[in-house]
Amino acid sequence: MKDRSSVIVWDPFVRVFHWSLALAFLLNYFITESGDDVHQWLGYAAGGLICARFVWGFRDTGAARWSRFWPTATRLKHDWTALRAGQPHRELTHSALGALVMIAMMSGIFLLGLSGFAMEEIDYFWGDDRLEAIHSLIADAVAVLASIHLLGAVVQSIWLKENLPLSMITGRRRPPSLENRESQSDDS
Repeated sequence: MKDRSSVIVWDPFVRVFHWSLALAFLLNYFITESGDDVHQWLGYAAGGLICARFVWGFRDTGAARWSRFWPTATRLKHDWTALRAGQPHRELTHSALGALVMIAMMSGIFLLGLSGFAMEEIDYFWGDDRLEAIHSLIADAVAVLASIHLLGAVVQSIWLKENLPLSMITGRRRPPSLENRESQSDDS
């Protein structure tokens, strides 16, 4: 039975992309040995996932479309103003601030793939300590961004009284218009 109070937001591709990318990053950051075959293949898989998601953002007509949530200056200002005022700001997809973190994470993982590829496959960079340091710095930055992403999802879930991580499993969320109607009827 369908829940009529929710709508499909995240399509199966986006959900598989999200969890596959998270798993690849976590395995490479915490489990695999830098430079070993599994580490490299997970890095290549993550890079491929990023490329596929990039294309999907132009192809898809739903919530995954870049234009639906791209963090423009106007959207960022609106989100920041609402956040500073302590007002919950609800979007069907990512908030502009959430999108900014998501895009930064995806860019970081893409750069990890490029720098890892360069260290292993381009003779000029083989054994280059500077590139290895940059690769490690980017990995640490992505780990910080992922932590911010998780914290933001938990805080927003509490604030909005909606389990946002669950929506990345089921693909469904309450539409903002439904929430607005509920809050208006509560105010009456």
